[in-house]
Amino acid sequence: MAWDVVVVGGGVAGLVAARGLAAAGREVLLLESSPRVGGKLRTAEVAGLPVDVGAEAMLARRPEGLDLAAELGTEVLHPTAAASAVWSRGALRTLPRSLMGVPLDHDQLAASGVLSPEGLARASAEEPTEVDEDVSVGDLVGSRLGDEVVDRLVEPLLGGVYAGHARRISAAAAVPQLLAMARRGGLLDQAAGLPASTAPVFATVPGGMGRLPGLVVDRGGFEVRTSATVRALRRTDHGWSLTVGPTTHAETLEADALVLATPAAPTARLLADVVPTAAAELAAVETASVAVVTLAFRAQDVPDSLFDRSGFLVPPVEQRAIKAATFSFAKWAWVRDLDRDVVVLRTSLGRHGEEATLQAADEGLVRVSLADLAALAGITARPVDTHVQRWGGALPQYAVGHLDRVARIRAAVADLPGLAVCGAAYDGVGIPAVIGSARRAVASLTQAQ
Repeated sequence: MAWDVVVVGGGVAGLVAARGLAAAGREVLLLESSPRVGGKLRTAEVAGLPVDVGAEAMLARRPEGLDLAAELGTEVLHPTAAASAVWSRGALRTLPRSLMGVPLDHDQLAASGVLSPEGLARASAEEPTEVDEDVSVGDLVGSRLGDEVVDRLVEPLLGGVYAGHARRISAAAAVPQLLAMARRGGLLDQAAGLPASTAPVFATVPGGMGRLPGLVVDRGGFEVRTSATVRALRRTDHGWSLTVGPTTHAETLEADALVLATPAAPTARLLADVVPTAAAELAAVETASVAVVTLAFRAQDVPDSLFDRSGFLVPPVEQRAIKAATFSFAKWAWVRDLDRDVVVLRTSLGRHGEEATLQAADEGLVRVSLADLAALAGITARPVDTHVQRWGGALPQYAVGHLDRVARIRAAVADLPGLAVCGAAYDGVGIPAVIGSARRAVASLTQAQ
């Protein structure tokens, strides 16, 4: 059967691309290799409560996610006023306001105790350096403000977003505002002049982000096939031919246009014969694997002091197993309202190049999470239920020069009419950025008509 457009990949990017193309009047088929759509958005029951076990929020200061929610007719919810913390130098300390670790308020930074007196003095004596080309976030901040700011603020923040390491992640791709500031002059002076915003940083939808994929499908106007692995594709005189399904029962589908909304590695495999230049660039994009451990406790077993905290980050320099804990019961009112007698929280583990951490069995990840929660947050009770969600190769790493790599990929893809790529490997790993990437792919196909 021939389709106007086939979208390969049923994560956020693929779903949004399929919806946009259907809205433009195209007949669209979405193919997802796993049994379910949604990618890294997923809901599971823990202690009988439906909670997110993948991404649990989207940035509210970018418009794409909020716009999509409005288009789908769903309201958005914002976190409570609970404060974030960082475990540093033997205590949970309120996380000072920053731009990806660059302090926005020096007095607040000093009061937090996150840095040692020596680290604070070094940060205060900024040493401006010339920045001509792309550089890693860690090298940029370290050269200006010192290694301790990188180790205790930048690293945990970037670890939460990218599961990466500050001295390997591109400033131009991950924090372009920071790079632009560095080229203008001192970071601290400019940061101090940034206006404080009262707008919420994050948002979700009622019932959690895991509900979003279903809303897109229900209101999408496109056909979905799950457990449908695309094994090969070929350019034809009229578009594309796709080989789908197991080798013993392979099916051939024809399409006028094609959107690959798959991660970098499978996209590279599919493009190896048709766009080898793009395939080579995509194959060079490294990824990080992570795990989310969700734990449910009796409310009476959790220290009262934690109900005012949304969670905490853990810098790698602290040498703990977990890199963060999210107190979902305190961060999200909707989670707390599910059952007042049970509280749900989650830990996250895994950074780029540290896959050995995740080789433990599920029970092992639960055990180290409980040990760190006891040591860092005083939660010593046994949970009433647990859930471990592994996300293998889930987060692409934006190495120095990433923007140039993406430009080369898109230039090579553009040489073949009727082909577009989108997803977290290109323009940002957050949900709004991925939505923006999908909409860019839609525009490239619809404007070429």
